[in-house]
Amino acid sequence: MVVYCGSSASGEYLNTVNTNDISSGWWEGEAIMGRSQEYRFRASKETRKRAPFEWKGLDSDNDQAFINQILHKYCQREKSEFTRSRPNRGKMTMPILSRRAEPMSGNGYLRCDTPGELMIINDLYRNELRPYKNFFQPMMRLVSKERIGGRLNRKHDIPRTPYQKLMDSGQMPKETRRQLEALYLSLDPGQLKRSTDAKLDNLHRTYEEQTKSHHVEP
Repeated sequence: MVVYCGSSASGEYLNTVNTNDISSGWWEGEAIMGRSQEYRFRASKETRKRAPFEWKGLDSDNDQAFINQILHKYCQREKSEFTRSRPNRGKMTMPILSRRAEPMSGNGYLRCDTPGELMIINDLYRNELRPYKNFFQPMMRLVSKERIGGRLNRKHDIPRTPYQKLMDSGQMPKETRRQLEALYLSLDPGQLKRSTDAKLDNLHRTYEEQTKSHHVEP
């Protein structure tokens, strides 16, 4: 969960539910209003529907938005494994935290708490950031580290995008591979960038208009 509370955590505001596939790094995101267990559950179902593979399980941190009966019973019904990090060991959560999952760097300082802002952010997640991050943003994964004297040597694998990792996995059905390849060939990273900038500008305008409406002169 990444919050959009600005400088105040009071009241309700937007939260982003980020999910990352442990193997490929495939990202899905869904913004919700508030932190209720029900909204968090709905976001999980939405991101699951958009993923191009079956979920085998969920691994979360210890946030109460995740550790609850709603999500636990859902995983039981779906026969999915449900695991979590150890208390006070957030850095041990599976790769999502180390990847700095929130894709809207710098915009998290805004306080977004209106339905209009929720609509803009989810539109951006689904139509621009999802294809950009999964098809055009390479990732490196730490494969080993060795301490030599006072120096720690780290070795990473070859940078690849989540799309490339899925295609190279040998585990994707032919029809899914065909659909992913067709989607990749239809994408224009330049246009994704321009569209992303336009929607972020719209988000800032909406935020500024909302802020002005809260400052009425007597």
